[in-house]
Amino acid sequence: MSPETLVEDITGLLEVWVAGWAGCRGYRTSTEGRFPAALRSDTSGEWEIFASEPTDDEFTTLASRTAESPARVLTILTNDPSRYAALAARQGLNVTSDSQTMMIVDMETQDAEDPWLSDDDLSLSTYEQDGVHYAEVRSGDALAASGRVFVVGDTAVFDKIITEPAFQRRGLGSFIMRALAAQAFGHDVRAGLLLASLDGQKLYSHLGWTTVARVLMLSASHDGADLSLS
Repeated sequence: MSPETLVEDITGLLEVWVAGWAGCRGYRTSTEGRFPAALRSDTSGEWEIFASEPTDDEFTTLASRTAESPARVLTILTNDPSRYAALAARQGLNVTSDSQTMMIVDMETQDAEDPWLSDDDLSLSTYEQDGVHYAEVRSGDALAASGRVFVVGDTAVFDKIITEPAFQRRGLGSFIMRALAAQAFGHDVRAGLLLASLDGQKLYSHLGWTTVARVLMLSASHDGADLSLS
C-alpha cells in the first residue's frame, strides 16, 4: 500500500499500524466491531481498542467496553481530538494522552544503506527474531539506543525508538532509524509508519516523516502511557 493510499484511508492505516505494533511486541490481536484491538500482555494485561474517526454511536459502544475495566484503553486516531475528548467526558472516560501523532514516510526517501558510527566507543548490532528486526547501539556493556521494526505487507512499522538519557543529543535516534530502515529494505517496503511522542515528532520530521493524525488515549482511570515507548 503506497503512502498516498494510506493517508487517504485512515482506517486502513490504523489497521496496518496495529498489526505492525502488535507484531513488534508479540501481542495477540482481535477486533471490536470494525476496529482492531490488542492484548497488552506485558503491561496492563488488558485489551487496548483502536478506532479511527468512529461515529458517535460507535464511540458510545467502544467507550462502554473500555469502561468495563480501569486498565482498558481506547485509543482514537483523529484529526478532531476536541470532538472525541468531549464525547469521552460524557461517557465518563478520561483523556490520558493527547500529544502523540501517527506519522508516515515514503520509504523511497530513506537511506537504504547500513549506517556507520563515527564514535569508536559505540558499536551497532542488528538481528531478527520472530519477524521483528532489532537495532541496538552500545557503549561497552551499556545500552545507548535501540529500536525495532516489523513489516506488514509493504509497510514498515517502527517501534520503541529509544535513546538512553546519558547518550542523548548525539544523533543516535537518527542512527537507529537508518539502521532499522536498512533492515526493512530486505523486504519490498514502500511506506513507513510509526507513532511519535512529542519529542520524537521533531526527530522524525527532520528525517522526512509527516503527520497524518493525532492520537487520543482514553481510559476510565487516570493512568496514561506513551504508546511509542511503553
